[in-house]
Formats: sequence, structure tokens, C-alpha cells
Amino acid sequence: MTLLEALQLIGYSLGAVLPLWMGYLLFRQRLGVVAIQKLLLGRGVCMVGWHAGNLVITLRSLLGGDVVRWDFALRLANTVAVFSITACYSLLLHVHIHLWASSQSRELTRIERVRIYLSYIPCLFLGIVVPRIWTGPYQPMIAKLSIYVLPFAAWIVYSLGVVAITELLVAQRATSTSERRILRTLAGSFVAIAILILASLGLGLGKGTIAGQYLQTFANLGSLLPSALLAYYIYRYRYLELIIKESLIVATFAAVVLAVYVYGIRRIGDWANARYGLRAGVVEAILILALTLLAAPLRGWFEKSFRSLFERETALYRDVVARIAANSGRHTKLSELLASIESQTASALSLRRVTIVLDGDEDLSQIPHTASYPIAREDRKLGQLLVEASKSALTPDVSAVLEVLAGQIGIAIEDCRLVEDNIQLERKLAEGERLAALGQMAATVAHEVKNPLSAIKSIAQVMSEDEQLKAQHARDLNLIVGETDRLSKSVTQLLSFASKKPPAAMPARSDELVRSVIGLFRADAAERQIELRSSIDARVQLDGVQTGAIRDALSNLVLNALQATPAGGSITLECAKDDSETVLAVSDTGPGISPEVRAKIWEPFFTTRQRGTGLGLAIVRKRMEEAGGSARLVSQNGRGARFELRLPK
Repeated sequence: MTLLEALQLIGYSLGAVLPLWMGYLLFRQRLGVVAIQKLLLGRGVCMVGWHAGNLVITLRSLLGGDVVRWDFALRLANTVAVFSITACYSLLLHVHIHLWASSQSRELTRIERVRIYLSYIPCLFLGIVVPRIWTGPYQPMIAKLSIYVLPFAAWIVYSLGVVAITELLVAQRATSTSERRILRTLAGSFVAIAILILASLGLGLGKGTIAGQYLQTFANLGSLLPSALLAYYIYRYRYLELIIKESLIVATFAAVVLAVYVYGIRRIGDWANARYGLRAGVVEAILILALTLLAAPLRGWFEKSFRSLFERETALYRDVVARIAANSGRHTKLSELLASIESQTASALSLRRVTIVLDGDEDLSQIPHTASYPIAREDRKLGQLLVEASKSALTPDVSAVLEVLAGQIGIAIEDCRLVEDNIQLERKLAEGERLAALGQMAATVAHEVKNPLSAIKSIAQVMSEDEQLKAQHARDLNLIVGETDRLSKSVTQLLSFASKKPPAAMPARSDELVRSVIGLFRADAAERQIELRSSIDARVQLDGVQTGAIRDALSNLVLNALQATPAGGSITLECAKDDSETVLAVSDTGPGISPEVRAKIWEPFFTTRQRGTGLGLAIVRKRMEEAGGSARLVSQNGRGARFELRLPK
């Protein structure tokens, strides 16, 4: 057996057996396939037909025998081969059109669908070619179909050129370095195959010589490279749900051992027997023993090589999970952490979009997604990891990684929330210390100012009783009394804000409390030409602390409303029940509160008025918190502002 015959036997055998083995695994597991998987499976069947046809011709050459006895088998082999090789390149173009669309995460365009139909035009010529194989005396396929060889070679070169360009374009869009390297290598390999086919079939280089036979054999075996492409996509995207690593190891190892035996051991044994006259079979037996001893380390080397190839993608997924876990400590805001995880996950796993939705944030039905994974921490559900991706990208491998990733995200969310809580607690403690210092200062200033104010007011009132002074300084005396009253109210607010204990009052019903506050400000409202209204739908009994807190809070809110509402406007006090809370509200028809200052209105000493203390709303919130309730500003669709005081039942 010559080296050329050994190369043909081993190469065609591998080309025919490996796709059959993959088909057997598919049949045994009875797995479903989608459109592109069917194309790849059809591509594999065509490769089986092509290499099986060449294998039959090679076996006839090795075994010898009359051509007449092999006539039917040879004609059938040529028919299968020409059918297979013609459909093979059409399917190859079809697959790469799908891969190009998939790399852009979109469906096929109308032009691409037309290109798919056009790629199958060469199959129409089978109706002309096949009858020629079965007519006249038998001849080898290339000799029988010589007039079609050049145009068919041009078609193959065109197809491989388009496929190579597509591989390079897809490589530019790939996010993985290893994937880009593999795709570029495959593109270069397709170009090399095109050159071999053009040289052998198109130009006929070396025709009729041993070199020409080697060139034609290499051109025929070059179609094994699409098998490598198929194997890569089966692993990378788990098409057909097959694990082919062990199959490749066994097939490669067997091919190497067979080549060593056929071309090495047999040749060396025959040469030694002829040269030295040794007993037949002795040298061959010794060399087989040596090969047996080397088999284990040789297979181990193959397994290690394939393992490094197939673990690249696994390493990528592991790195993704590690990066997500590392990011949890770098962000102090949960929104920043989630945005970082979403972008990194989508980029690393080639997904269209990744969205993390926490419980209670959004309606999941409003967010487009292909799959969802629960985010939980110690049996507590935190949210959902929503993934939008094509079916080819969302493989079982990727799904398994996303499930693990969801657990890591749960840990990261809990860690980030702990950091946020710690920061808020530190800010609250710092704010408390600042307010305590301000309160102490306010109390000191108020005590120092209150007594002199009382004296000034008393003197002004005494002077106004003198008719002579009143006639000359009535306006000034009234101004002094009014300003001392205003300053006295400010001092009272300072003392109220600085007070560490909530003011106590007699228990009262909520409706009575609202009416009393309205009565307190009715005269002031009438003077300003503002209407005071009430809407009472609930009568809730309040204890002493609640009564005192709500009276202070309502008084400050009504005072602010009177200052903000223009003449002719109205102020409404409401009392109602909302689920498990008692709600008291103050609404006015003033200009409202601009969005720029809403976040600051509750801060002590913040005011938009020239003569205000900025303590009114700070006292409102403080009093409500002392009573176990809350105060908030409710956005109004129209003009005015609405403040709500809420107390739990």
C-alpha cells in the first residue's frame, strides 16, 4: 500500500464515519432540532455521501477485480458523490447566510432569502449530470463529466470565497477573542481549500502524474474542514445537543494508530525481512508492542489537547461569574451595580439584552424577554433575571451559567443593600448630630430672645395707651407689636424644633381637631380673603401624643398654605381613612412647589421666603415621626400643593 492509498483510505473513512457517529448519537437521544440545526445535519449527511463515494472507489482500487463486477457499485458511488458535493456547497452557503443574520441578532431579510434560493440553482444540473454517469461504459467521474468540471470548480471557489468572507465578518462582531481566532482560522482554511480545488480541478495542475493525484486527494479531503466547522458549532452552541469531545479523541487516535501501522510498521517490517532475512512477522510484532506501550501517553496527549480546546468557552463563563461577584463591592448604589451586571453579562454571553427586575419594581409582562431566571437569596426571592436572546444563543450551557449567575446576583444585591444601609445609617447619625447641635443652639438663642421680646411688646402696648403718643406714633407702635409677635412665633418654632419631648395634649377625635385648627386660623384667612374648607370622612380617636403632634403639624401646614395662597383662593383640610391608616391632608390653590426644591423642603432652616425660619415643615415631619406616623408631599396635577399626614391605626 502506497502513502497515497493509505492517505485516501484513512481520510475517506474518517470523512464517512465521523458524521455517521454524530447522527447515531442524535438518533439515540431523540433530540429535536431547529431550522439551522437541520441544515447542519444535512451538511453532515452530504459529507458522508461524498466521502463514502470516494471510499468505495478507493476500496475497488486497493482490492482490485474486474470493473464489470464493480460497475453498479462504482456508478452508484459516483452518483451519491456528485449529489452530495453539489448539495454540500449549497447548504454551506445557506448555513452562512443564517449565521450572518444571527451575528446581528435579527431575522433573515428578503434579499437574503432570495440568495438562499439562488444558492441551490446548481442542484438543477443534477438532472443532466446523473444520467451521463449511468450511460455508456464506466469511466471515473471526472473523466465522464469532464465538460462540467471547470464550471463546477468555479462554483465551488465562489462558494468558498463567500463563506470565507462571511466568517471574517462574523469574526469582527464576535466578542470572544478565542471565537474570533477560530473563525479567522476557518476563513483562511476555506481559502486554502478553494486554491487547492482551483489548481486541481479548474486548472488541472499535475494531471496524469503522482503529484497531480496527491493534489486531487488533498482537494477531496479538504471538505473535512466543514466537519471541523460543524464540530465547532455543535460544541459552541450545542447544536443537536451532542458532546463530541470523546468522539474526536477516539477518532483522531484511531486514525494516527492506523496510519502508523499501515505505512510505518508494515513498511519497516517488510524492509527488515528483505534486508536482513529475519523471520517473517518478528519485526512487525516488536514494533506493534512498542506502539502498544506508546498508546497510553499518546492518547493522553490527544485528550489534553482537546481538553484545552473545549475548555476555552467554559473558562469564559467562569470568568463572567467571577467578574460579577467581584463587582458587588465596587458600587455603593444598587442601580449602578445592576446596570454594570446587565451590560457585562449581555456582552460576555453574546445576548441581545439582560434586564434585572427586583420584586415590586416593574411589571415583567411589559419587558420583552426570551427566558427568565429567579434571583433568590436563602429562600427569599429578590427578583428576576430577564434575558432577551436568539434561540441559537440561549443554549443549555448559557442557561446553566445564567442560573449560577442569578445566585451570584442575589448575593451581590444583598451585599450592595447592606452597603447602602450602612451609608444611610451613617448619614442619619451625622444628620442627627448636626440637628442636635442646631437644636441646642436654637434653644439657647430662643431663651435669650424671648424675654426681651416680651418686654418690648409690653412697652409698646403701654405707650399705645397714651393718647398723645398714640396720636403721634400709632403706626410705629403697631409695627413694633406686629414684629414682636412675628419674632415671638419664630422663637416658639425654634423652641418647638429643639424640644426633645413631643408636646402632650388632651386626647381628641380627628374631626374635632380639624375643626379647632380651622377655627384658629379662620380670622386670619378672612383677612387675607381666603376660604377655609373641611372634608371629614373619618372620626378617629387620637391619644394625647397624636393629638399634640397633629395639632402642631396642621397648624404649620395651614400657616404655610395661608402664606402661599393668593386672595380669592381656598385651603381644604381633609380627614379620611386609607386602608390601615388615618390620613389628614392640607391642600391649597397656591402656585405649588417647584420640582427643584421638593427634595429640600423638609430640611431644617431651608426656606424660599425672605422672612421665614425654614422650620415649619421640619417640625411637621419631626412631630409626625414622634407620633409614629409620616408626612409627605403629594404631587398635584393642577395648581397648588397637598401635604398628607398619615397615622397607623
